[in-house]
Amino acid sequence: MAAYAGGGLGAVDVREAAAALSLPAEAFGNDPAVEMLWAMKAHQHAEVYGNLISAVDPKFLKLTKADDQIYTEFRKSFKDLKIDVLDPEDLKSEPAKEKWRPFCLQFDGVVEDFNYGTLLRLDCSKGYTEENTVLATRIQFFAIEIARNREGYNSVVYNRAKEASSSQGEASSG
Repeated sequence: MAAYAGGGLGAVDVREAAAALSLPAEAFGNDPAVEMLWAMKAHQHAEVYGNLISAVDPKFLKLTKADDQIYTEFRKSFKDLKIDVLDPEDLKSEPAKEKWRPFCLQFDGVVEDFNYGTLLRLDCSKGYTEENTVLATRIQFFAIEIARNREGYNSVVYNRAKEASSSQGEASSG
């Protein structure tokens, strides 16, 4: 695995980070080195996902083996949740946490590392920036991104990338 564009995180670093991050949280307390490893891993995941939905039509993406189950249960539990532009309160407020908790827990043992922290874009038409990113659990990320993919909201990212690459091709050939 090559280092990501943000610099410096090579295959050895990724393995070391994964090994450290697989230990129980109690082993670390608030260790800044572990927080930095987590941040690098989360950034790398975000970058890979951003590249993926830019390169492949998101309507055809399968993110997990349980995509159908995740999507069905998500829309059963959150049928009116606006997913194109998320309100952080829909994830972080106490009433939201109470609603999300049983949804998330049903995927314990179904989705690996379902409760790990990951970065989620608030506005799916924009990239991963500090202003457009919120910390969510991995299952929240999967639920929302699977829904965005299936419901066509992530197509804007793919179409923008496709237009950019075709205009670059025209510019270099003309």
